[in-house]
Amino acid sequence: MWQVYFKELTELMRDRKTLIFVILLPIFIFPVIFGVMGLVLSSTTSKAMQEEHRYVIVNAEQAPEFRDAMFYHKNFKQVQTEKTAEADLVAAIRNDEFDVAIIIPADFSVKRQAVEQVQWQIIYNQSSQFDFMYRYFTDMLATYNEQLQRETLNQLNVDPQKLAAIIKPVDVKKVDTADKRENIGEKFGAVIAYILVPLCLLGASYPAIDMGAGEKERGTLETLLICPISRISIVLGKFLTVLTTGLLGAMITVGSFGIWGAIIGSFAGMAVVQEAMSAIAITELILIFSLLLPISAVFAALLLAISIYARTFKEAQNYISPLSVLIFVPLVAAMMPGVELNAKTALVPVMNVALAIKELIKGTADYMMLALIFGSTLLLAAAAIGFCVHWFQQEKVLFR
Repeated sequence: MWQVYFKELTELMRDRKTLIFVILLPIFIFPVIFGVMGLVLSSTTSKAMQEEHRYVIVNAEQAPEFRDAMFYHKNFKQVQTEKTAEADLVAAIRNDEFDVAIIIPADFSVKRQAVEQVQWQIIYNQSSQFDFMYRYFTDMLATYNEQLQRETLNQLNVDPQKLAAIIKPVDVKKVDTADKRENIGEKFGAVIAYILVPLCLLGASYPAIDMGAGEKERGTLETLLICPISRISIVLGKFLTVLTTGLLGAMITVGSFGIWGAIIGSFAGMAVVQEAMSAIAITELILIFSLLLPISAVFAALLLAISIYARTFKEAQNYISPLSVLIFVPLVAAMMPGVELNAKTALVPVMNVALAIKELIKGTADYMMLALIFGSTLLLAAAAIGFCVHWFQQEKVLFR
């Protein structure tokens, strides 16, 4: 078995494609991709925050203070229009004549004097993912509302010292029991698992295809089978090679993200993130690796079984593609709000590992749950390895 393992590993290290998939991609290409995505998102958000929105106010004379606040706001630019009806304003916004229209009722000042509630209308396109305009509007409206409240209470001869208590009887101060690490882990723990688990699959995919379907195409599988080595030793040697490359790809990616993250964080001043990540102990990193080990073994066994069954390299790729898509379903489920690690989710393959990694990064892991996840995934890996060994001993599979 070990002879086959070292033979396959040596051949893979000589293959440029393996070096690209297992080493080059994790070290350079993935961080560059995510870095570019982050820069684009940051640039888009910054641009959206600084965007100048063209607006019109119908019956602006009814609220001169609010009219002036919008006029002097850096993110708003007033335009003139003769349109006042809602349908006409909607059509004008769709025709890109302006971005937002605010309709103040014509009797606003009268109802204000009578201390009656009045409904304003704001018309704009809400499909934008960066809806900063409405945030600016609501902030100004909240300030204007408070100003009107104070004026009304003054007219009613209310003690000025009691205005704050009347306007806002209850003021809430939030005290968060979660530390910085727990907050960051809750937000990004599942994302890290979303990256690590597929990388274990990706790192094992090419070697698995090459050692099964690839050997069939090259005609070297028959030569290996006539060697004085049992088929169980051959398949286990191949399995260990696939498992090694999968885990190696994940480990290199983790190290690469850590190094690049530290470099970028030092320039960007991400002291909070650095402080939280530095709180992760070496024990927890070992536990994360321990959880990746059995799930990577499952992937390696399944990928090798598929590759052994396929006739050609291309056919193996076609079979593996659905598996690659399938593992994202439990990973996405683990990222959904309200999904927590418990006795039921601890038995769901892939999802349980993702949830456990999130808990470890948060620093709130239950070690009994981790043991349950490790044990159940280990059993699944043993079953997958057993199936792969059985599959490799079938003549109708090897010589399709």
